[in-house]
Amino acid sequence: MDQALLAALRSRGVDAITAADAGMLGRSDPEQLDYATSQGRIIYTFNRGDFYLLHTRYLTEGKIHAGIILAPQQSYSIGEQLRQILELLITKSAEEMQNNVQFLKNK
Repeated sequence: MDQALLAALRSRGVDAITAADAGMLGRSDPEQLDYATSQGRIIYTFNRGDFYLLHTRYLTEGKIHAGIILAPQQSYSIGEQLRQILELLITKSAEEMQNNVQFLKNK
């Protein structure tokens, strides 16, 4: 996650961490999602294909995750990412995000 986006989220009261903050750099996608789920955290990633497949696998296996937000890499400015993430956090409860994938909207 871009440090400017992270700082902007935190300055607005969002409890956001990076994979580095969590000591999860270099871990597999399933490990990342399992960690986030154990912490009640939603994953925000540009790795759309892999995480959508992982989401599908979780549902098929009856596993639960806290939610996934997918964005196309380098298609959105920091401001646009911030706006859309905050909008999701305002409009979706933790329960509504559970086992769901949200895509950032097209510009």
